[in-house]
This record gives sequence, structure tokens and C-alpha cells, in this order.
Amino acid sequence: MSTNVGEVRPLLSTALTGAELRRWYWTLAELTELARRMGLPARGGKAAVTARLAAALDGLPEPAAAAPAAPRRAGRQLAAPVDGATVIPHGQRCSQVLREYFVREIGPGFHFDAFMREYVAAHAGHTLAEAVEHWYATRARAAEPQQVGAQFEFNRFLRDWHARHPGGARTDALAAWQAHRARPRA
Repeated sequence: MSTNVGEVRPLLSTALTGAELRRWYWTLAELTELARRMGLPARGGKAAVTARLAAALDGLPEPAAAAPAAPRRAGRQLAAPVDGATVIPHGQRCSQVLREYFVREIGPGFHFDAFMREYVAAHAGHTLAEAVEHWYATRARAAEPQQVGAQFEFNRFLRDWHARHPGGARTDALAAWQAHRARPRA
């Protein structure tokens, strides 16, 4: 975090350098709009769009994109009714059909967390009863604080802010976020 309190976030424009672009917080919507104005592809996540814009602002070629993931074939999706003996097909998504089954079996506290999303995606051929066992087997790890991905800067900020200000009001947290994102990163 910069100690340059007097600095003001510049307008997001083609007049910035790549380094200046990276110094400030921008939403994906802001970055996408600038990419379109510059005639650059606006696809990808925030990190990819930021890298593309920074390179273009510095007059460099577009950075090599990471190898695209193999396309996921959706495959057949489960339809109601399902039960514990139902086998998870390849490409199954975390659908409402699955949610309804898991809520029936586990209770209203069920939600698709990272452990369950990964299980459904990676365990074709396993039964829904095995998925329920997996839910219960992962509850201790799910209760531990999880790493929040870099793309979720807002969520990370709020988690850290509330840890420092137990009982703090959401309006205060949001005001702190606005002040944080208005300051340069370095």
C-alpha cells in the first residue's frame, strides 16, 4: 500500500502507461471498456485484460495467453428424480437437480462449496450417495478459513476488514473499500 496519500487515481485512458495502469484498482467493467475503445480483445478475466492493456499501453505485443483449457463437454445432465444410487455423469454441472437432492439428504445447510464443486466435476462414475459422504468428510476442512483467489480482491478486503473490526458495520466496510481502491497499490 502506498503512503502517497495525496495521489489521486487518474482517469482510465490511453494516456496511462502499463505501470501506471497496474498501480491502481480498476473493475473488470472499466478495463473491458478501455480494451474495447483501444480495439483490443476484451475476453478473459481481469488479470488477462489488465496484462493485455498494460502491454498495449507500453507499445508491446500482446502477452502470450496461457494455453486454453480443453473445452469441457457438458455431456448428459442429470434430470429428476435422482437418488443415492444415481451415478454422476461426465461433465455434470452443479445443477438445481443436484442441489435439491443434496438439500433433501443433507439439510438446508447444504451449499455447493469448493469441495463439492470439485467433487461433482472430477468424480464421474461415482454415486450421489458417495458425494453425500464426501460432503460430511470435508466439513472440518470447509470450516477452516479458505484462501480467497486474487481475482476476488473485494471479498479478500472485506474478510480482512471484518477480522480487524469485529462487529463493524457493512457501511463502514464499504466506505473503507472505496478509500482503499482509490489509493495506488505501490
